[in-house]
Amino acid sequence: MELNLQPRALSCFVSGQPFGEGDRVVSLLTRLETGEVARFDALEAHAPSLAPRGFVACRWVQVYKPQQKQENLDRALKLTAETLFLTLVDPSTDPTPETDRLVRFLALLLERKRLLRPKGRSADGTKDVYEHAKTKQLHEVPAIELSSEFFIAVREQLSVLVGEPKAPEAAPAEPAATA
Repeated sequence: MELNLQPRALSCFVSGQPFGEGDRVVSLLTRLETGEVARFDALEAHAPSLAPRGFVACRWVQVYKPQQKQENLDRALKLTAETLFLTLVDPSTDPTPETDRLVRFLALLLERKRLLRPKGRSADGTKDVYEHAKTKQLHEVPAIELSSEFFIAVREQLSVLVGEPKAPEAAPAEPAATA
């Protein structure tokens, strides 16, 4: 799963104030009424005023670091399942039911691709522990029950990020047999 996004903003969507190094920035991915996926970035202090129209697929918080000149901007804009997972499990990201659900789904997807390895449960039994294959970092993922409601909600979130699945085309009708 890949998605190309607009770059992280340089200033707060709500106040217009430029981000400074070390500021906590809240980011939202939404599907607008036009069907486009949009990213909204705001200072954490202004996040309660950030209410974009459309369905919010996920939310995360990151510490702002100015972009280095040698960074590959095209690569940074390509959001893969792996980079979205790593962004959402970052300790600075505040968990929400929507984020937890998406993290759980992405963990299953990345486990299947062998980018994450299951390492058991947390001591309190509420989270599954995964090891990221490349970095060897351990990440805790909410142990959410995989019910039909879970998959319906994830489908809604994913439709925001990658679009609705296309309906299969109907097969052409067979000509009537002549007797």
